[in-house]
Amino acid sequence: MNFRQLKYFVATAETGQVSRAASALSISQSSVTTAIRELETSLGVELFVRTHHGMDLTHAGRDLLTSAYAILSKVEEAQSLRHRNSETSGTIRIAASYTVIGYFLPSHLDRLRQLHPNLDIRLFEQNRDSIEEGLLADRFDIAILLTSNIANPALDSETLMRSSRRLWVSNTHRLAHRRTASFEDIAEEDYIMLTVDEAANSAMKYWSYQRAQPRVTLRTSSVEAVRSLVANGHGVAILSDMVYRPWSLEGKRIATVLTETPVPTMDVGLAWRKNAGFSPQMQLIYDYFRQTFNSPYTT
Repeated sequence: MNFRQLKYFVATAETGQVSRAASALSISQSSVTTAIRELETSLGVELFVRTHHGMDLTHAGRDLLTSAYAILSKVEEAQSLRHRNSETSGTIRIAASYTVIGYFLPSHLDRLRQLHPNLDIRLFEQNRDSIEEGLLADRFDIAILLTSNIANPALDSETLMRSSRRLWVSNTHRLAHRRTASFEDIAEEDYIMLTVDEAANSAMKYWSYQRAQPRVTLRTSSVEAVRSLVANGHGVAILSDMVYRPWSLEGKRIATVLTETPVPTMDVGLAWRKNAGFSPQMQLIYDYFRQTFNSPYTT
């Protein structure tokens, strides 16, 4: 067993597909497959059940996943020791939207606090309008939000990552085993519309270009509600890979399918007041994310 194998195993377990894990890790699918096979051979157990829709964890796989999280966390903590800069201090006020706080930011906050234990990070959850107004009023130093929704010319922004959107269906759904689904196919299904973080507005923008329209049966601000309802066969949804998890809270499987007509990505990045002078704390946050996401998209 080695660090690489565990890292690839966790990525596959979290995404439910070798192709997704390879994409997230920026490596080939064969590298992921080989690492998992090596890990299964060394442990003498099967970690996944291979199906035509993805990779399902076995009981042994679920047990290993818990241990792997703990191991990788300790390795990351040890690796960060040589980069730790205890002299960095002061306060940074970071505003973030709901989706960013829930599905993007936690691991980065943990790393920042390990690297800079004397930095006082003050986090504020706000919607986009409040974040933009707060940046301009100097209540926040910097923001991490969905940059695809920013339209205020008084702000500068930089996109760090682009998360693809796909159709979510239950594991037993008629569309689950297709490579792609048309909007006409999707329009025949009960549709669950997520509303948080302007998700409904974003969805209706790309639906507006289609002849078919979604048959919305529920609007909800809860990602977990969407996840459970989809997994239990009560409807379908189009959501980003960033919030995707292969299982609902009840342990039921969720499959994803590409749309025949591509939909816009969900873009996450930084925003700040145009021409604002960067404090040392702001520069530290900016540099951390620039280095973490090696090739940010300038917007």
